[in-house]
Amino acid sequence: MEAETFKASRWTRGNFLFPTVIEVTDKAVIRHKRSFFSEDEISISITKIASVHIKTGLVWSDILIESSGGSDPLASHGHTKADARRIRTLVEESQSVLEPAERKI
Repeated sequence: MEAETFKASRWTRGNFLFPTVIEVTDKAVIRHKRSFFSEDEISISITKIASVHIKTGLVWSDILIESSGGSDPLASHGHTKADARRIRTLVEESQSVLEPAERKI
């Protein structure tokens, strides 16, 4: 599977100058958040994702990806509804490809 990238809208809070980017690969989900002097990057392995929660509003969606390992969830806001649903679909497809013995959940 090729990596897919999803960029949050600049019209939402916290994304005006540096929008949040979520990258979904076959091994992990990575959130990139830039600021003037630094970049914050958090990743969760596909095998450690417990749930993908999508909260949709009138236009934008919030995404919360929780891990089964007890670490902080990966949160992002300002994505389109289609992007949020595509992220969830990619995670579910990647998890279904893995064999149950590899998942160890």
